Amino acid sequence: MNIVGGLQGEYQITNGYGPSAAPKHLRDHWNSYITEQDFEFMAANSLTAVRIPVGWWIAYDPAPPVPFVGGSLNALDNAFTWAAKHGMKVIVDLHAAPGSQNGQFHSASRDGFLEWGDSHIEETVKVIDFLAARYGNHPALVAIELMNEPQAPGVKYEDLTKYYRLGYEAVRSHTPNAYVIMSNRLSADSQELLQFARGLSRVVIDVHYYNLFDPMSQQWNLQQNIDIIYNYKASDLSKVTPANGSLSFVGEWTSALAFDGATKEDSGKFAKAQQDVYGRATF
Repeated sequence: MNIVGGLQGEYQITNGYGPSAAPKHLRDHWNSYITEQDFEFMAANSLTAVRIPVGWWIAYDPAPPVPFVGGSLNALDNAFTWAAKHGMKVIVDLHAAPGSQNGQFHSASRDGFLEWGDSHIEETVKVIDFLAARYGNHPALVAIELMNEPQAPGVKYEDLTKYYRLGYEAVRSHTPNAYVIMSNRLSADSQELLQFARGLSRVVIDVHYYNLFDPMSQQWNLQQNIDIIYNYKASDLSKVTPANGSLSFVGEWTSALAFDGATKEDSGKFAKAQQDVYGRATF
């Protein structure tokens, strides 16, 4: 396998290993990385839900377009079964949309470019419709997230809201109860979806907060990192948590710290501060 860049997503793994070797590598991963024992552990430690990322090709399982490998749908089915058994809920998150909505490896970009746009909306809605049809009435389903981290300005607001409305309608055609989560665009105003979402039922706005990706983070000490949470992040979250509007959700964050010498104890204090602030979200 020739490594030609920094991308390390599922496209690169399956394309790199090729059609003869990739299926075994991916299936070994699915069968071992997350098991029922993980759900037992989470439930025993008071976790109530899991957010599970999926790629658009899951809708074509067991024979997805090349180079992707069949089997991811079975892994998701297993997660739903284990969640129901252990009293947990599942958020299904479309993490990789056709064409890539952010150019990152975790959206299965082929080449680091963002290509998702109006021409991809119909195919993306079909994936949401597939997921909602399959899991809409499952007792473990709590929400479907229509797309993870669309990147502005590459993803246009008008294209995204057009898709979000169609995706919302697709979910509602199968279930009146599941929440519909709409991820904010990266590098855009965190309040830009509030007006759009007004009037839609059981809608959640997802915001992701990472100090880690700020270029200055390596220069901040523990207290400075915590201060940013209690000041900037708390203020931003309050703005996307209107009294009579959509719900708010911090779908991603991390206790990792970038400064030299950060200890496990530091990470614990940083995590506690974030749990305190992000716990104010309404979803």
